[in-house]
Amino acid sequence: MSLSALLQYAAFLLVVTLLVKPVGRYMARVFSGEKTFFDPLLCPAERLLYRLTGVAPQSEMTWQQYAGAFVVFGMVGTLLLYIILRLQQFLPWFYPAYMTTPMTPDLAMNTAVSFATTTTWQAYGGETAMSYFSQVVGLTVQNFLAGAAGLAVGVAFVRGMARDRATTLGNFWVDLVRSIFWVLLPLSMVGALLLAWQGVPMNFHSYTQATTLDGPRQTIAQGPVAALEIIKNLGTNGGGFFNANGAHPYENPTPLANFIEMLAIAVLPAAFTHTYGLMVGRPRHGWVLYQVMVFLFTVGLLICGWAEQHGNPLLPHALSTHASAAQAGGNMEGKEVRFGITTSVLTAVTTSNGATGSYNSMHDSYTPIGGMVPLINMLLGEMIFGGLGTGIYSIIMVALVALFLAGLMIGRTPAYLGKKIRAAESKMIMLYILAGSISILLFTALAVLTKAGLAGLVTNTGTHGFTEILFAYASANANNGQNFAGLNANSVFYNLTTAITMMVGRFGLAIPALGLAGLFAAQQPTPDSAGTLPTHSWSFAILLTFTALIVSALSYFPALALGPLLEHLTMVR
Repeated sequence: MSLSALLQYAAFLLVVTLLVKPVGRYMARVFSGEKTFFDPLLCPAERLLYRLTGVAPQSEMTWQQYAGAFVVFGMVGTLLLYIILRLQQFLPWFYPAYMTTPMTPDLAMNTAVSFATTTTWQAYGGETAMSYFSQVVGLTVQNFLAGAAGLAVGVAFVRGMARDRATTLGNFWVDLVRSIFWVLLPLSMVGALLLAWQGVPMNFHSYTQATTLDGPRQTIAQGPVAALEIIKNLGTNGGGFFNANGAHPYENPTPLANFIEMLAIAVLPAAFTHTYGLMVGRPRHGWVLYQVMVFLFTVGLLICGWAEQHGNPLLPHALSTHASAAQAGGNMEGKEVRFGITTSVLTAVTTSNGATGSYNSMHDSYTPIGGMVPLINMLLGEMIFGGLGTGIYSIIMVALVALFLAGLMIGRTPAYLGKKIRAAESKMIMLYILAGSISILLFTALAVLTKAGLAGLVTNTGTHGFTEILFAYASANANNGQNFAGLNANSVFYNLTTAITMMVGRFGLAIPALGLAGLFAAQQPTPDSAGTLPTHSWSFAILLTFTALIVSALSYFPALALGPLLEHLTMVR
């Protein structure tokens, strides 16, 4: 791996780290009701919205009420988006000459579930399936709403961990509004301007007909790309305006645009660790959580970068895979020349960790080990940065498993933040841990055992085909949305099964997390003792890291052995 690649990786992580404290402190002020710079402008709009909708901002909710509001909000958003997609041919900015992919009921259902759960799994090509109206009023709006709802759940979870002898976690509607007004809207406006400056289109022009150098005519879509592009990353959504997603020059025209988009994915989830530390009164603990994330992120970067730069040993010796002044070397298949291996790998690792499938290269073309890295990132369950709001409770769930194991080793009741992890709390943790692995492995097995599932393998079979299927359900459960493009997922079977997996990854994980927060909020903390494991220590960080790896390995190692690991051994034998 070259020095320039290491410097680029280090520069990205340095910028993210420098932004963690100011952004995290800002979000803590927003959700604690403290004064912020935007209050004079936004508070009147917030009060007016509450008056129009009948929301009582001072009325708080129990965890059951909060979870119910979250689920209902998601279901209503899914229904409204489904209606827009089914009726888009009757709505403005629909060009029937170019909309060649029919929006069937099952595809519309899958897409609506996808965007309402921040998965933005796309079994369609944006240029040939979505009108400008659907992209803006349907998908972009849902990116704001779904992203803000996820952040609201994360805030409620933090409150539950911070409160003592309380029965409520806040008000979902207040957290939702403040997430949109104070966090997502300001950042989106600035980010959209920056991307437009870099060449991302923001218009409602009709499709352009161009003649290529070879003579054939090409249809080029434009549209309001910048508006969708920034919020898909900030809200950890990931759905691309175009079929090629972040590899398309209109979505991602320059290395600077790519860097801005990667920061948009990582900064808010990373900074939320500092928000968490401040709100629970243990900022050093928040920094330990961030350090564990950065460590695992860096390991993934180095492994994926090494694998892609090393290339494929099966290529003839006459084809050099070594980097030089004349070529990038390594495995350039599926990668944009303007980004190369280094930036493609950075994007692959960032998107797979950030629950945002906004990739700029085709991961299906990666080497087996290179492609396994984003797969493992998703199988870890959003604990490395993760989704907006969801990343924090993902890593805390793993931390609680680590503390439970530590408590067993020393013969003490495990505790976290001075509160005991009892039978009720353990059940919520186990529900959370098992929900993801069951949905991923069950549907992967169903797909490889049925004709409907195998029919999606239009390019590859064998070990790589198995990896394509496993990757699809891991992505759906992680609410990520990226895929191995060799799998044709636009069928009734995949539209239905991935939709179920997406809902499990969204609601099946958020509800146990809120339940756990409610149980912790009701407890009275006890003082730390000599037997308490400090959560700001290196020993805790090491325990957390190994617990995450062991829990994931116990669930998924056999599947990885049948897919990318076996493919790698076949390649290098």
